[in-house]
Amino acid sequence: MINAGVTGASGRMGKLIIENIIKMEGIQLSSAFDLMNIGKDVGEVAQVGKLNVSISDVADMGTVLKESKTDVVIDFTIAPATAANAPVVAGAGVDLIIGTTGFSEEQRATIEDAISRNGTSAVISPNYSVGVNVFFKILQETAKYLSEYDIEIIEAHHNQKKDAPSGTAMKAAEVISETLGGKDFVYGREGLAPRDKEIGIHAVRGGDIVGDHTVLFAGDGERIEIKHQAHSRNAFASGAVKAAIWIKNAGPGIHTMDDILGF
Repeated sequence: MINAGVTGASGRMGKLIIENIIKMEGIQLSSAFDLMNIGKDVGEVAQVGKLNVSISDVADMGTVLKESKTDVVIDFTIAPATAANAPVVAGAGVDLIIGTTGFSEEQRATIEDAISRNGTSAVISPNYSVGVNVFFKILQETAKYLSEYDIEIIEAHHNQKKDAPSGTAMKAAEVISETLGGKDFVYGREGLAPRDKEIGIHAVRGGDIVGDHTVLFAGDGERIEIKHQAHSRNAFASGAVKAAIWIKNAGPGIHTMDDILGF
């Protein structure tokens, strides 16, 4: 049985991840962390029934992880929090599933260094949806045949999302760029903005949109649009919990959804 911890346990994604943990076989909730609701039963906070796991202060994370014998922590919080959490988690010898996006280069380096120094394992992905990761593979193949087409990426998310463009949009751009040997990225446009061979990336924020990503390949007289739409955050949460089960048999180091899906 895998013992899993969840950071941001009182938040929307934290609650959904907890709901998925208690539904899946082979994994159980052993610890939960947040800055609020400390001392409360996390199951009652998540409205899934009492689980006899109290929400702990993130300041006590290292001690709680060891005492609860947690094997893996799932972190879908915000970039500064994950960058602070990762060294503590890795230092306790615990593996990581990271779904946070919007890292600076320094934050990403801090996380990777902590995992490397402590010989732990991690999956870091901007999106744990199986469909999105198939979407990336489709983009990779399409770009091979449409290298001369103009390429634009449009993403839309709810009005509470803090980072823009989304990590998924950036991953899509990186996949296409690598396939085509390197492309510049342009974020939105205004004023005089003649188009070259860059990849344009545009962010929309509004309402309760879970996550829409459209990649436009536009040529002379035709265009192809490849789209992924998330109807529920459960696609992300369930994928992250499956990654937490998968990582038990993974070697030390940083892994991706490509590894999990066998791409």
